Amino acid sequence: MTATTGTKGTADADLIVIAKEPAAGRVKTRLTPAYTPAEAADLATAALRDTLAAVAAAPAARRTLALAGTPGPWLPDGFAVTPQRGAGLDERLAAAFDDAWDGRPLVLIGMDTPQVTPAMLTRAARELRRSDAVFGPAADGGFWLLGLRRPDARLLRGVPMSRPDTGAVQRARLRAAGLRVAVLPELTDVDTPADAEAVAASAPGTRFAAAVRALGVRTVPA
Repeated sequence: MTATTGTKGTADADLIVIAKEPAAGRVKTRLTPAYTPAEAADLATAALRDTLAAVAAAPAARRTLALAGTPGPWLPDGFAVTPQRGAGLDERLAAAFDDAWDGRPLVLIGMDTPQVTPAMLTRAARELRRSDAVFGPAADGGFWLLGLRRPDARLLRGVPMSRPDTGAVQRARLRAAGLRVAVLPELTDVDTPADAEAVAASAPGTRFAAAVRALGVRTVPA
């Protein structure tokens, strides 16, 4: 799929979304058993559509989807699609930056924060005017956004992923490389049923919130 060019003259960065095809049993497995695999996939689809819509509405010279799987009807026009490559998530993130690099700063997000807005992405890109990196911490200890003025796989490879200290280790890696790091507000990733309800409540106008409401409250009691 060929990307269309965005607002090339005013964009501060190119944008990347790294995501899995929202297929039942392959995505959002931590939402089960409160949700069925099919319902979890529906929520993942809604989250991905919200994320892609925010990226499509933000200024960018180029928009890339680094995808594990096959594109579906949820993908809007204007995105270049590249396959994910690498063994662990650290390698796949590094490869996504390398594959999208076209000489401009890059801002990468995942599909787990459907509450993201074009304004948040625009702010992240603008931070790269005066910083070498921009970091969006997640409430679970990870990160929801990473921006780099220039990609370098060594900044990501070997960072332990999906742990409570992932974000701290990643920030330390950036700073150890001598980079000036701008930090964005914290957001909640959608991993658990409680996350899904919290994110839906914080962004009630999103497709994701509508999908959560349609399925009803599913939080598993502690």
